[in-house]
Amino acid sequence: MNKIILHFDMNAYFASIEQQNNAALRGRPVMVCGEGRSVVTTASYEARAYGIKTGMTPYEAKKLCPEIIRVNGDMEKYVDTTRKIREILTRFTDRVEFFSIDEAFLDVTGSVKSYDEAVVAAKQIKKQIKESLGLACSVGIAHNKLLAKLASDMQKPDGLVVIRKEEVPLIMEKTPVEKLCGVGRQLGKALNGIGIKTAGELGNAPINVLTKHFGFWGHILQRMGRGEDNNPVAAYYEEDTVKSVGHSYTLPQNTCDIDVIKSYLLMLSEKVGSRMRSYKLRGRTVSLVLRYSDFFTFTRQLALKHYIFTGKEIYGVAYKIFSRSIPLKKPVRLIGVTISSLIADNGQELLLETYRKQEVFTETVDRINNKYGAFTIKPASLIIAERFGILPAPGKFLKNRNL
Repeated sequence: MNKIILHFDMNAYFASIEQQNNAALRGRPVMVCGEGRSVVTTASYEARAYGIKTGMTPYEAKKLCPEIIRVNGDMEKYVDTTRKIREILTRFTDRVEFFSIDEAFLDVTGSVKSYDEAVVAAKQIKKQIKESLGLACSVGIAHNKLLAKLASDMQKPDGLVVIRKEEVPLIMEKTPVEKLCGVGRQLGKALNGIGIKTAGELGNAPINVLTKHFGFWGHILQRMGRGEDNNPVAAYYEEDTVKSVGHSYTLPQNTCDIDVIKSYLLMLSEKVGSRMRSYKLRGRTVSLVLRYSDFFTFTRQLALKHYIFTGKEIYGVAYKIFSRSIPLKKPVRLIGVTISSLIADNGQELLLETYRKQEVFTETVDRINNKYGAFTIKPASLIIAERFGILPAPGKFLKNRNL
């Protein structure tokens, strides 16, 4: 049975929410950034007309558009809006899978009988989102997730595009390989380097050539180039509530000072550990992100054989990864720590008394910090770092976080 998949992509999501909430921003160029030194996370379409893109610094954006308005992002507001969008989408089907905070797949195979009926449903959903939240979105419709996402990118903002099966070969022939979901800039460059410029060329490439350069991934790439994708749309209630817990922070100024970086690593690790415990989770894969002054981003991870849950343990792994970069060749601009490979903490008693005492101590600290504020009790090294101005006061720290 042929499936009918819809992909909803909210247009300039964070900026559109800010414009909807503040009439003074409507029709004007807006960039949404983090607090302090940051980059553009979303630009309104009025700003994009000046060439402003995600990842630019506010300084670069101001050079292109001096009248651009900067707004500090409010993730709680955006997450709340996404919850409201999900409520609308699940009125039509329970097969709703969020791909990111502003994108979702819907499998409406059981609700509609044809693409024409799917178009009617898509228009109804777009109308409800517009009337309820004042936001526009683009929709792609196809028989699989890969093509539905490709279709939603073809007409922005506020578009609706259908890719039918018989149209796939011609569309793949014209589509740059970088436009396929999962390829991205670096992989696109690698494919271009062996003469593959379009999705059609990727689909027709000899499998031995692809596996030579990309290993087993070459088989998947070839299928993507042909527009093939068998991944199902998960029901919203089947999605993992938390797949990873992380924090990142842009430093007040670039630095090569190892002690400063270690202090930030420790505070980030403590915040990650605290949030993970609040979700009653443990993890065993720690990832470290370092973004340097030239915006080159270093990302490495280390998987453990056992599960951890305290900031001290997370810091120990993060620092082990970081130590491999010493001595630093360039100043560091941003630091991020994330833990994944999560399991539920079922409260099972620890066998070793030493570890049980550590768990009881950590739980006590969490209760105090939850009642009186973050970092009421904290490691001595953080107190020293704050006292000497290495770190900001806790209340001003760590607005950036990810799930």
